[in-house]
Amino acid sequence: MSGEELGPDDVRDRPERWTVVESSTPYKGRVFGVRVDQVEMPGGDGVEVVRRDVIEHIGSVGVIAVDARDRVLLLRQYRHPVARRLWEAPAGLRDVDGEPLHKLAERELLEEAGYRAERWDTLLDVYPSPGMADERVRIFLARGLTEVPADQIDFERIHEEADMPVVWVPLEEAVRKVFAGELHNMIACMGVLAVRAARDSGYADLRPVDAPEH
Repeated sequence: MSGEELGPDDVRDRPERWTVVESSTPYKGRVFGVRVDQVEMPGGDGVEVVRRDVIEHIGSVGVIAVDARDRVLLLRQYRHPVARRLWEAPAGLRDVDGEPLHKLAERELLEEAGYRAERWDTLLDVYPSPGMADERVRIFLARGLTEVPADQIDFERIHEEADMPVVWVPLEEAVRKVFAGELHNMIACMGVLAVRAARDSGYADLRPVDAPEH
């Protein structure tokens, strides 16, 4: 255990990189690659070199859309790795170089759910699985929603996106569903709980839509 004395003011994530003595990339795909690092880490007799497999992911964004009746927009999508249809928030990959994250979020809300939002805020920044992947997700809060007619949306839904029904769920009911284990998608679960907490302070603590990622 570290002899360093820490308190609440020290609880803030910070960048740090331990020494990598060797690295290789056995797989590289469109969305993610796999990197194998040999990392110097503390051991019983000082320092030892340990293998760590890292999924290199391009990153993503998510959108928690809340309407004037305090309902949250959720859509259903098939997810092959977990063999389930999950109820999720609109989300998408950071697959356009240089695209501002809030513009990507606007695009995903329009293409997946058919809505535009007047008010955008940054809700959360999270690493979904930092023990194995470097994927970073920014979750936005969208309010002041307007439905867009389907013929005005230049996007064709195919594959997993071909059948994505949208349901508006009262926020308190969405919170109940998270705790009841009825929702499993990370962005939806974290986003719903964050919105519920943010609402208690009148959304006063939210960061602007273009807040930097630390």
